[in-house]
Amino acid sequence: MLKIFIANGSISLASLILLEEVGAQYEAMLIDFSRDEQRQNAYLEINPKGRVPSLVTEEGVLTETCAILVYIAQRFGPEYLASMGDPFLFGRIQEFNSYLASTVHVAHAHRLRGTRWVSDIASLEAMQEKVPEVMTQAVTLVEDEWLQGPWVMGETYTICDPYLFTISRWLEDDGVDTGKLPRILEHRRCMMARTATQCALSQMN
Repeated sequence: MLKIFIANGSISLASLILLEEVGAQYEAMLIDFSRDEQRQNAYLEINPKGRVPSLVTEEGVLTETCAILVYIAQRFGPEYLASMGDPFLFGRIQEFNSYLASTVHVAHAHRLRGTRWVSDIASLEAMQEKVPEVMTQAVTLVEDEWLQGPWVMGETYTICDPYLFTISRWLEDDGVDTGKLPRILEHRRCMMARTATQCALSQMN
């Protein structure tokens, strides 16, 4: 059976939602960041990065959300979840998820985990002050250019959707005016209405 390591409020929610969507058998292991459990040896032996998610499979451990989502879709899901039979559409899906991983998630992390990049207080505060502006720019591009509706890729639910949903739940705390993002808000509403989303959220406490 698969084992997935998750943490409340983290990006690991995206992978957990997809596991529920495809009906995979798994065990969820909740890591408590407030107790620094992600930095303890027991977890570092599983994921030396000290981050979540980590997916323990029969063949080994996978980390990084983009990789885990593709793995779950390819192993358990219908073809349309990642459209790997269509090279261009699969490329678009990977383009979107890579943007979330490399740009949007990193911008968000500057508010909570700025010490990854700077040490002095002044630089840390300056970085945190910039988060609302940078996050707004990043997700406005999603709103205007990528999100087709009702799902990211249009009429078909894909691995992009749990990923965007998870990040969209951070926007208000990051100082983003979501009133100017009606399509993202509607996407969030549609995701919340799915049973898989509700089941995943119930395990994040």
